[in-house]
Amino acid sequence: MRHAETLIRILTVLARLGAGIAFAVLMVAVLVQVIGRFTGSSPVWTEELTRFALLYMIAFGAGLSFRTGDLVNVDVVSEALPGGVPKFLRFFAAAATAGLALVLIMPAWKFVTIGRMQTAPALGIRMDYAHLTMFVLLAGLALFAVLRCVAMLAGAEDGTPQKTDEE
Repeated sequence: MRHAETLIRILTVLARLGAGIAFAVLMVAVLVQVIGRFTGSSPVWTEELTRFALLYMIAFGAGLSFRTGDLVNVDVVSEALPGGVPKFLRFFAAAATAGLALVLIMPAWKFVTIGRMQTAPALGIRMDYAHLTMFVLLAGLALFAVLRCVAMLAGAEDGTPQKTDEE
């Protein structure tokens, strides 16, 4: 299980790094846009870059949100149930999330490949770079959900969200 914990830490760091870089790009693009509006000539590419950065921030953050329990989670009823039912429901939810994300990965990849034929109007980059966010989102969500299922089956965790030390 030590290797699994190391893998989870590495994936968490990579997802945080991706979300952080996307957020930094978003901040810079918005700052350039705001400064441009004050000076009278706001670059047209800033709005498009802001959208792409927001998409990447969400894509990298989805798996992290699943891990920390920050996605929408209605557990008031399930956690009030007796015995091992809440743990079973947490496992079922993680397995269903992983299953749905895995089913959608191939259509998401097809969506990415369709973007190769299109370019973004302002930035002039191929749209498969923007469409890749859907694949990254589903892959991250599936990966963190599968890892939760594996950890629950191994008895390493009970399926409750893994809060960080800051929380």
